[in-house]
Amino acid sequence: MNYEIKLPFFEGPFDLLLFFIERDELDIHDIPISKITADFLDYLKHMEAMNIEVASEFILVAATLMRIKSKMLLPRPQLDEEGNEIDPREELVKHLLEYKRYKSVVTELMAMEDTILQKEKRGNILKELTKLSEVTNVEAELQDVDLYKLLKVFQRVMERYETEKKKPQHRIVEYPYTIESQKKVILNAINSRGRASFLQIIEDDPSKIVVIFNFLAILELLQLAQITIHLGEGFNNFWLEETAASQDKKEEPAG
Repeated sequence: MNYEIKLPFFEGPFDLLLFFIERDELDIHDIPISKITADFLDYLKHMEAMNIEVASEFILVAATLMRIKSKMLLPRPQLDEEGNEIDPREELVKHLLEYKRYKSVVTELMAMEDTILQKEKRGNILKELTKLSEVTNVEAELQDVDLYKLLKVFQRVMERYETEKKKPQHRIVEYPYTIESQKKVILNAINSRGRASFLQIIEDDPSKIVVIFNFLAILELLQLAQITIHLGEGFNNFWLEETAASQDKKEEPAG
């Protein structure tokens, strides 16, 4: 009784050759013919020992490998028309690369086929569209439209528009202020006036964000001991003056 056994990894001789190349991490452009021929023939012997009928394509590739091996052992290399030596492995490498490319494409197509088979079939789309058009009679609906219905639709649209307008909007504004820049502004104000009150600095630019930056800049100048504070009369009223150490540092000659 004849039967066939399809090995899971080697569907053909080129599949077997690629397995040997990937297993031993060989360069497909520089195949060691002696080693790969020995591995290929050893595999065929195992197939015969298991009473598995060896396909003719395996026998053909085995003969091709032995022929290439014998050519590489001969001291008389073949030359092409330009006088360059012809590598006996060139045709085999070409077939292997082509088979490897087709094998990768087949693998991708099989994955796509499995994905499509898992999806529910849509059916006859034209039939569905025809059925929907029969149910939805646009001309009949337009005949029932009157001024009252149009006004109701317009009212709903306007209400939706007003609701969208009242939704809170978050705007991000990039302010052109930094603590370093405001430190210079405060020092310039002190130098131009001799001393400056916090109220005067606020009056120069009363916007909320500038007041915050100025206050942070004053705290940093105090920490660096470049200015000092004198309390004045009134709420949040104080005077800013430059410290003596900071003035002496500016008066020191360069170098």
